[in-house]
Amino acid sequence: MDSARAPELSDLRVFCTVARCSSFSAAADALSVSAAYVSKRVSILEATLGTRLLHRSTRRVTITEAGERVYAWAEKILDNVEQLVEDVSTTRRIPRGTLRISSSFGFGRHILAPALARFSERYPQLSVRLDLFDRLVDVTGEGFDLDIRIGDEIAPHMIAKRLASNHRVLCASPAYLERYGAPKQLSELASHACLAIKERDHPFGVWRLDVRGERVSVKVTGPLSTNHGEVAVQWALAGRGIVLRSMWDVGRLIEAGLLRRVLPEVTQPADIWAVYPARLTQSAKVRACVDYLAQTLAQPGAEVAGDEVRGGPESPESPV
Repeated sequence: MDSARAPELSDLRVFCTVARCSSFSAAADALSVSAAYVSKRVSILEATLGTRLLHRSTRRVTITEAGERVYAWAEKILDNVEQLVEDVSTTRRIPRGTLRISSSFGFGRHILAPALARFSERYPQLSVRLDLFDRLVDVTGEGFDLDIRIGDEIAPHMIAKRLASNHRVLCASPAYLERYGAPKQLSELASHACLAIKERDHPFGVWRLDVRGERVSVKVTGPLSTNHGEVAVQWALAGRGIVLRSMWDVGRLIEAGLLRRVLPEVTQPADIWAVYPARLTQSAKVRACVDYLAQTLAQPGAEVAGDEVRGGPESPESPV
């Protein structure tokens, strides 16, 4: 690479589009330019960097190992430039660039993914990337713009907007309850098969619950455990135990009679939050996405708060 030359931002943008589309023609359509122009700009970028970025064939384009590294850097560079423009501009409010979002497996797959598909149709200049995890992410450290999470434990240096109210409930199948009986009080959970989930903010094998306004912690055990909430729900439906799961996930199953509430006075607060770094408070793409998700998740009769807050304190617990 010639030290006197640096890649053009426009060439980096073209290359990133080709890498995402795996096609020169598809990238050309996305950028409203000709395929010849796209091929030329990628070739110029390769000459500038002194390395091959793409493997070309008659059917498709694949990215090289060097191209993967350039792609990762280019996305960061373009995103930083976009943030720079947003930071100094008071008139440019059209969401564009790349929006990196993280969330949990079940919620991300069933609720967030369809919503983001519709959201991206509104903003053709915006590229949305969704990554799903079974753990809490370091939003800033891992390069995400936005984390959509369930649960009220939020670091104080982050900005959070509640998208919708939600809570987790205890439930089991009618078959399980007929065979083993329903627990009448919280202490009886110790003698039941409980389906523990190691998922994001869940401490494994400990259920932190609200009982008539008091926070208590219950140690639970059982023959089955998993890191995936959908698996635990499947086991509950099969009569294998009691599960603690969000109403967005099991509400319809309870309504259909496939699951029944256990200890209905017991819940676990688990509101749905959009969490992002303070530096992105004025970001057009973050704002647009958060506002859209708040509208999408709002249901008739649901409590939806629009207040922006910094991470809140944890509630005190008393062990059981």
